[in-house]
Amino acid sequence: MAPLIGDNTAMTLPELPFRATSAQACAWLIASTGETWDLPRLLEHLTPYVWLDYDPALASLFGDANGGYAAPIFLAGDVARLAAGSADVLITRTKDVHKIVAQLPEGGLRRGLDELRFQKRDIERLPAQLARAALPPPPPPPAKESQAGIGRQQVLDAFAALVKIDLDKALGEALGVFGDDGARVKGSARKSPKHALWNPVTLALGLNDLYRVPLARLSTAFRSHEALAVWRERWDLSLELLR
Repeated sequence: MAPLIGDNTAMTLPELPFRATSAQACAWLIASTGETWDLPRLLEHLTPYVWLDYDPALASLFGDANGGYAAPIFLAGDVARLAAGSADVLITRTKDVHKIVAQLPEGGLRRGLDELRFQKRDIERLPAQLARAALPPPPPPPAKESQAGIGRQQVLDAFAALVKIDLDKALGEALGVFGDDGARVKGSARKSPKHALWNPVTLALGLNDLYRVPLARLSTAFRSHEALAVWRERWDLSLELLR
């Protein structure tokens, strides 16, 4: 008997054969998880198999597996039939010994329910998979600052109507509007001027300082343009520092 992982008591888990019956799989999972398990729930999480003895009429399924192989039941209709309580197993499509999907003869293959098997490795992995799935999703990463700046058209949409200068022309000049890189993000135009990004907070403060654009109108721009949404907090902080 295998010890119950993570349990400090002497509880043990039932031994699982390499291919377990439905009853064996359910017993192991009940002992492992403390929850109720039956065939329909097994089928929600695990792929069932049946052993197919070699059949010369279906030789293409077996390849070199002259003794037979475990064929998976994965077609949604076949699995749903089992989960609904069918009296036997019907397989209309499976995978051959090389794991290539294979259509079975019309009418499919029928086997007894007692021939259903579940792979030991699949059963043993399931409790950990369920535990991970039950964890709350991680918090979303913090919003990136758009990331370093906003593009030329976004600058024009937000600020061009507030100034008397030709802002489009000023953005294209080497001085970055205010000298050196100015409000332009350093290095963003290295590959091409069209790739330049602009820090809207620095730009707005410069427009107020040099061109006397009222802070109230600039604040309205930060509230009304989606491209500036992630910059509003930084803009508000800048206003606090100016007071």
